[in-house]
Amino acid sequence: MQAFLKGATIQSAKPQKDKAAAGPSGEKKQKALPWVEKYRPKCVDEVAFQEEVVAVLKKSLEGADLPNLLFYGPPGTGKTSTILAAARELFGPVLYRQRVLELNASDERGIQVVRDKVKRFAQLTVAGTRSDGKPCPHFKIIILDEADSMTAPAQAALRRTMEKESRTTRFCLICNYISRIIEPLTSRCSKFRFKPLANQIQRQRLLDICAKEDLKYTSESIDALVRVSEGDLRKAITYLQSAARLNTEKEITEKAITEIAGVVPTKTIDNLLEICFKGTFEKLEVAVKNIVDEGYAATQVLGQLHEAIIERDIGDKQKSAITEKMAVVDKCLTDGADEYLQMLSLCSVMMQQAAENN
Repeated sequence: MQAFLKGATIQSAKPQKDKAAAGPSGEKKQKALPWVEKYRPKCVDEVAFQEEVVAVLKKSLEGADLPNLLFYGPPGTGKTSTILAAARELFGPVLYRQRVLELNASDERGIQVVRDKVKRFAQLTVAGTRSDGKPCPHFKIIILDEADSMTAPAQAALRRTMEKESRTTRFCLICNYISRIIEPLTSRCSKFRFKPLANQIQRQRLLDICAKEDLKYTSESIDALVRVSEGDLRKAITYLQSAARLNTEKEITEKAITEIAGVVPTKTIDNLLEICFKGTFEKLEVAVKNIVDEGYAATQVLGQLHEAIIERDIGDKQKSAITEKMAVVDKCLTDGADEYLQMLSLCSVMMQQAAENN
C-alpha cells in the first residue's frame, strides 16, 4: 500500500517539474508557423490583386454593414484570407473569436449540423461595443469554406436559416465551383469572383517573403515558382518554404523548385516528343517505361505534353486528334487506369499522327 502511495506521489510530482522547467523558456520561444499562415493578410488592404472585392469590402467596413457574401474562384487566390481579414477589422482581436464561426470541408456539414450548430450560433444576439471603443456591428459572421462540397439538403436548410437570422448573422460562402451551389443560395448573396493571381503580383509577393526571411535565390527560381504554381499563391509560398528548408546554406535554384514541385524536366518531355515524332515503337516503350519508373505522375506528364503539343508546329487536324486522345486518357487516369498503358496509348496516337503529317 505504501509503495502504491509512494508511486502516486512521484507520478503527480513529475508533471509539475516538467511544467516548471518549460515555464520561462517556453514563453520566450516564438511559435513556428507555416509561411502560408505567417504571411496571410492581416487586413483587407493587404489582399493582393482582387481590387473589386477589396473596394466593396472597404466600403462595407466603413458603414459597418455587410451583405451575405459568396466568394468563388481557383484555390490559393485569397478567398478565405479576405473574409478573415475583414472579420478581424470589423470585430477586433478580442471579439473575433466570439463573433466568427468557421466551418471547413473537413468538418461534418450535413443537414443536421446546419440545423443544430449553425442555427444555434446564428440565433445568438450580440452587443455593438468593442473593448477599444471602436464601433462594432450588431451581427456575427458564419464562414462556410468549401461550400460546394455541402449536400443539397444541407444547402436547402441553410437557405431558411440565412433568411430568418438576417438581423443577427451574415454568411460568407466560399467555393471553387459556383455551379455546385443551389440557385436560392446564390441569389441571397453578393457574388465575387477571385481571379488567378497575375505573374507579376505573385512574383512581388514571393520577393517580399524572400527579403523578410533573408533567403538567397536566383531570378530563375522565382520565375519557376510562378510558373509551377499556376496562379495559386498558397502553393507558391509552400514550395518556397520547402526549398528554403532544403537549401539552408546555398541559394534556391530553379532545379530545386522543379524537384519539389514534382514537375517533369523539360528535357524529358522534349525527348519523349522527339521519339514520338521521329523514333520507333521499341524506343517509345523504353522511354515511357523510364518515365513511369522515375515516379513522375502521369497526370503531370499529360499536362506538360498538352502544353508542348499546342505550341508544336504540326497540323490542326493532328493536334485535334492528339488532344482528343489526351482527354480520354485523362478520364481513364482519373478512374484509376494503369499509368504505363495509358501513356503508351497516348504516345502511340501521337506517333501515328506524326506519320500521317509526314
